[in-house]
Amino acid sequence: MASDLQIQLQALSHPDARGLLAAINRGIEKESLRITPQGKLAQTPHPAGLGSALTHASITTDYSEALLEFITPVSASIGESLEQLENIHSYVYQKLDNEILWSASMPCIVAGDDSIPVARYGSSNVARMKTVYRYGLGHRYGRLMQAIAGIHYNFSMPQAYWDKTWREAGCPGEQADYISERYLGLIRNFRRYSWLLIYLYGASPAVCASFLKGRDSHGLQPFDAQGKSLYMPYGTSLRMGGLGYNSDAQKQLNVCYNSLDYYVKTLSSAIMQPHPAYRDIPMGQHGDYQQLNDSLLQIENEFYSPIRPKRVARSGETPLCALVRGGIEYIEVRCVDINPFSAVGLDAEQMRFLDTFLLYCLLQESPACDDDEQSEQADNLEAVVNTGRQPGLALKNKGADVPLSQWGREMLEAMRPIAQLLDTTHGSGDYISSLEHQLAKVADTELTPSARVLREMHERELPFFRLAMSYSEQWAQYYRERPLPPDEQARFEHETLRSLQAQAEIEQADDIGFDEYLQNFFAQYRTLQGSSG
Repeated sequence: MASDLQIQLQALSHPDARGLLAAINRGIEKESLRITPQGKLAQTPHPAGLGSALTHASITTDYSEALLEFITPVSASIGESLEQLENIHSYVYQKLDNEILWSASMPCIVAGDDSIPVARYGSSNVARMKTVYRYGLGHRYGRLMQAIAGIHYNFSMPQAYWDKTWREAGCPGEQADYISERYLGLIRNFRRYSWLLIYLYGASPAVCASFLKGRDSHGLQPFDAQGKSLYMPYGTSLRMGGLGYNSDAQKQLNVCYNSLDYYVKTLSSAIMQPHPAYRDIPMGQHGDYQQLNDSLLQIENEFYSPIRPKRVARSGETPLCALVRGGIEYIEVRCVDINPFSAVGLDAEQMRFLDTFLLYCLLQESPACDDDEQSEQADNLEAVVNTGRQPGLALKNKGADVPLSQWGREMLEAMRPIAQLLDTTHGSGDYISSLEHQLAKVADTELTPSARVLREMHERELPFFRLAMSYSEQWAQYYRERPLPPDEQARFEHETLRSLQAQAEIEQADDIGFDEYLQNFFAQYRTLQGSSG
């Protein structure tokens, strides 16, 4: 009997369906720290020449005033997405004066929490909410963790694909519900197999010792006699482990992706229910807002996950309310390290494999997940983060020990028909070529980015900071010399002015106080609680 994957691949291989794969939509969100020429975190405000971080379509900030975030428009072209990301970099470098962008995920030299300025967005209620939320994160998890940078890869199938597959499935229920269920299946499989992405693309096996100053229980080893760098000998992505986007408090959150309703109910409950550990952080007494609330989550964005279901929200609408209103529109992959060996942090080959991998997760059968499997997934991810390149490393697959090299090879071979179909669609051999490169990495750990980081540190006798600094300077020179097409220059200049005007209009439109604004915002979650039963 043919598998779900084989049946769906056969349907997509028909000449009238192949064009659907050419219309896959992608968007990239890439974070980069601004640093001084000496490699220290910039203490300057968000550059005025970049417009408003609150309203600019392409350039904003994440946690810190010094942590830039670049956003590409939705596109069906990998080349177009990468070119747009390069154009954003080129424009930003025009406005940075002597500052440069840090080339790695783990931070540059930092001097504790106080050295990390929290992002500011203006005087409006929505701007103040964004800043207060960040203060809350700092109190709960420390600001150092928030200085880690990464790449988010947004992925969606074209509407024509959903029209076709929904009809072929017999038009079950509302189409929006069908699409959400399929995306949830993708997410469940992604969580089963995301360890493979961490192994293949993790690029943060080491960190500057300043990041862990005063912290003894980190489990890392000194890389050099001077103790300037700490590392995991077989580590892949410290960013995705206990040093990075991780939260002991959130481990009690049993977030299930078997249904959208359960997902919404779990997260909205965590936003509405007080958490004793956060009770003493000010949340508005005498006007002192150091967090939005004392719940386990201030808002849903605080929930750390390597993948999220998403829908573009309307003005003032919460992300969860957007999902309830219209269902899942796209998924956001959040476990991608910045590749310091690439000018933009990732390349076309990686994007092609991400597409292949995500299609595999979408088309492959995806049974419901239970607590035991979720625990197994967490253990596998932790093992690959800390010891992914260790010879003979075994992972758990339904309770059985399976060597990473064997499981990885089997999965990649199962993806081969998908890569072939994508190559047929695009008239190229690029997808199979990308797959072959991943097979080579599974066969030889030295070909992984994490191995290359440690190898270059050793061969060039450089601590992590100096290695990342050398690539930061290399890419800074590249972008300063890279001409920006005149039409793109004009577009960015226009967007800078438009964003400043938009921020001013938002500030002028506020007609209620901040307390009332927050009450209205959080009332949406109470509505969700009622609708979820």
